[in-house]
Amino acid sequence: MPTDFEEMKNRLLESNDEFRQLASQHHTLDERIHDLAIRQYLSEPEQLEEVTLKKKKLQLKDQMESILRHHRTEPSHAARA
Repeated sequence: MPTDFEEMKNRLLESNDEFRQLASQHHTLDERIHDLAIRQYLSEPEQLEEVTLKKKKLQLKDQMESILRHHRTEPSHAARA
């Protein structure tokens, strides 16, 4: 049973190019971070890459959340007009 949040996210994935692009980048980073995490040993450059990727992934998530918040409040403004 999808939540309103999941439904809105799915709608944005279908209709919003920016959101879809951010989600795609987020997924790509997540896969690379997972690849690094399953290794037993990371070199120093790989450790730095992992930290950098995690920060970038959080930035992407923040951007996606911002779009979600904007679209969550948008209908309430339309109802008043």
